[in-house]
Amino acid sequence: MRTVINISLPHQLTSIVENEVAKGKYASKSEFFRHLLRLWHEGNLAKELEKSRQELKMGKGKLLKSLSSLR
Repeated sequence: MRTVINISLPHQLTSIVENEVAKGKYASKSEFFRHLLRLWHEGNLAKELEKSRQELKMGKGKLLKSLSSLR
């Protein structure tokens, strides 16, 4: 059984979710959020965020001008 949960997002975040679905990375908006929640639940997301924070504090961070800079 599934439960419907409604969330409200600012336009910028809505665009990110919609773009990821449009690129075919996720079958639906729900799948996007299920994936995000699984990562958070497994602890991977929190660990990666903390690792990134530490890198930034040590001056190893890089300012990206766009998402295409990640490639």
